[in-house]
Order: sequence, then structure tokens, then C-alpha cells
Amino acid sequence: MGLGAWRAALAEDVVDLLARLAQAEPAIAATSGDVALAREISWPGMPIYEVASATVLPVLAAAEKDGFEQAAVLAADAADVPGMILGKLLRPLSSKPIAVAPSGQGGGLLGVAVNLPVPGWLADVDLDSATPMTVRRGAPQPSLVESTPEWRRLRGAAELATLDPALEGWENTRALLGG
Repeated sequence: MGLGAWRAALAEDVVDLLARLAQAEPAIAATSGDVALAREISWPGMPIYEVASATVLPVLAAAEKDGFEQAAVLAADAADVPGMILGKLLRPLSSKPIAVAPSGQGGGLLGVAVNLPVPGWLADVDLDSATPMTVRRGAPQPSLVESTPEWRRLRGAAELATLDPALEGWENTRALLGG
């Protein structure tokens, strides 16, 4: 199994999950090197935003430009994330400007959800290295950033053992792993 096939399977599973959520309008954000992959895994009519960097602010700016009132940036390597976890990431936006979901032991964030327009104090972060505290640092009050339940990302062989075969979804990743 090559790295390209692995990345494609993970990302396609995340896109499939998002496309099935009733209250979400999914889109894909990709850097120029990943636009071809985005076209391959997108659903018909799904917007694809080409962004300069794989960080949070360029993706949020694209969503804001398209007129959305809220947006969430999710990691593409969380193939088996339940829709309930994503709902919990969006729920705090009714009372907070930003919510973050940690990604567990591997560090980083699963996602960042924001009420648009983007608060001026939000620093651009990379989901691979950011933490809830990284996002809170720029906030006028740390309580403006709600932390939601964590979910793992599949960034290495150690995380494969945490996949739950009983969970629905992640068909592409499951097929790539041999069933």
C-alpha cells in the first residue's frame, strides 16, 4: 500500500461522512498539490477550494468568501470519526465564536469550527501541531474557545489498532486494509 492510496482512502472516507450529514454543506479545501485528489474524491457538485496552505485561516477565508455563517476545518485522516463527534464540534458555536476538537494521544487537532467572520484574534494554525491551548492563546478570554470531545487521527501504524470494526463508515480505508 502506497502513501498516496492511504491518503486517498482516508480523505475519501471523511468526505463521504461529511456528504451524508444532513445539516452540513461539505466542501474540500486542498493545496495545489492535492487538487487532483480532491477532484477524485469529491461528490458531484461539492465545492473544492484551492488554498495556499493546509492551515486553518485560508480554509476559513474561502468559506467566508462563499457566504457561509459557520465553517469547520477537519483533518482528512480521521476516516472513522462518527458524525456525533462532528456535531459536538459545531454545537458550541451557538454561544462561542470558536470550538476545537483535540485529536487525542497523537497531538494536534481533529478540527476547528468557527462562527464567521473569523475573529481577528484567531491565529493561523496547522491541525497537525496545534492544541486547544494554541488556539486559546490569542483569544481575549480563553473561555471564547470551547474544547469538545477528542477523536483520534490515523497518522501512523499505532493508530490502526484503534480502528473499531463495529463503527460504520470508513469503507475505503477498510478496503485498503484488506477488509
